[in-house]
Amino acid sequence: MLKGRATTEGTAAFADASPADARNYANVRGLTLSNVGIGTYLGEADSRTDLAVEAAVKASAAEGVNVIDTAINYRAQRAERSVGRAVAAMAAAAGGGGGDGGGGAPPVPREALFISTKNGYVTHDAEKPGGFWEQVKEQYTDTGIVKEGDISSGYHCMTVRFLEDQLEKSRANLGLECIDLLYLHNAVEGQMRDMGRGAFADALAAAFEMYERQRRAGRIAFYGMATWECFRAEPGSAQHMSLEDVAGMAAEASGGEPGGHGLAFIQMPFNAHYDEALLRRNQQAGGGGGGGGASVSALDAAGRLGIGVFASAPLMQGRLLAPGVMPEFLGIASPAARALQLARSAPGVTAALVGQKSAEHTAENMSVMGMPPVPPGEFGSLVERLVSSSPRAARAGQQQGP
Repeated sequence: MLKGRATTEGTAAFADASPADARNYANVRGLTLSNVGIGTYLGEADSRTDLAVEAAVKASAAEGVNVIDTAINYRAQRAERSVGRAVAAMAAAAGGGGGDGGGGAPPVPREALFISTKNGYVTHDAEKPGGFWEQVKEQYTDTGIVKEGDISSGYHCMTVRFLEDQLEKSRANLGLECIDLLYLHNAVEGQMRDMGRGAFADALAAAFEMYERQRRAGRIAFYGMATWECFRAEPGSAQHMSLEDVAGMAAEASGGEPGGHGLAFIQMPFNAHYDEALLRRNQQAGGGGGGGGASVSALDAAGRLGIGVFASAPLMQGRLLAPGVMPEFLGIASPAARALQLARSAPGVTAALVGQKSAEHTAENMSVMGMPPVPPGEFGSLVERLVSSSPRAARAGQQQGP
């Protein structure tokens, strides 16, 4: 396994040497992170896609991206392994061991990269024989890792024993001694309807306590929640979750020390159509975790709590790329670049995470690294224009995302 984790010095040196515009980096939790990250959600579970993902990770790093996002269930564990091989090759090219540095890997040390993954969904291993349920029985139920009732109707499990097992599998897949950010993956969306709010809160608290133990053991640096709906949902809905309450649970899990918990980031969709994170005032701030505070957006609440936000689905899984869908602005010719420019420029967004595999798409998406984000003073008027021209019917039939 590659030793180390993203560091203050390593990420700052990466940004200093990057060909990207210097304004595309920000200091978050002592780390210098690019405001665009590479995602690895879609694609077939085959060797051809493995190679494409590895190449895209390397090409993105060469353009100045040091944020890499994956999950154990993406392509049935093959996405994590693709990321791991790319990271090892770049570390080897930088003289840090972990591989032969082949395949055109740029020299990027482990300490320069911020790598996140997600656990929670039950997945099989596409590189092992047997079907999904056959593997689940062999790896989880027969071994006692999962017992009856642990897996929800959404194929999700958040027991401590399962999450600990998944963390070890992710570390092995990625080849990393320490994962920079481990998300609990779509927990509200995958569990709330089955569990109910009280049981879910107990399970979430237990998961946070386990994450704090893993931080102390050096297996993860930070943890968070990767979500689709819960932080954007209307208050009172079955899927809504208070970010302030979640942060309070993390503080309790860490022993109650102010700022001492490791819940440092969340992930949620934000794009020209899924704009609730910015425009819907569905969170409370300053209410002490019990309500009564000011009504603010999820992005605003995260900022007040010191929690970074990674924006998923900035291209709406390709739907924003259709002709005439993404309005033109700032003279940016590519609809993909326009979508990324919007998502990464929103106040409170740490980085927009974009999936890419082909060299053509990678080059198109990475073109934004050569331009600065939209200045805060101009962002509001840009959003007003985009919202007024956006077909709101696109909200209908939202599907759960990565």
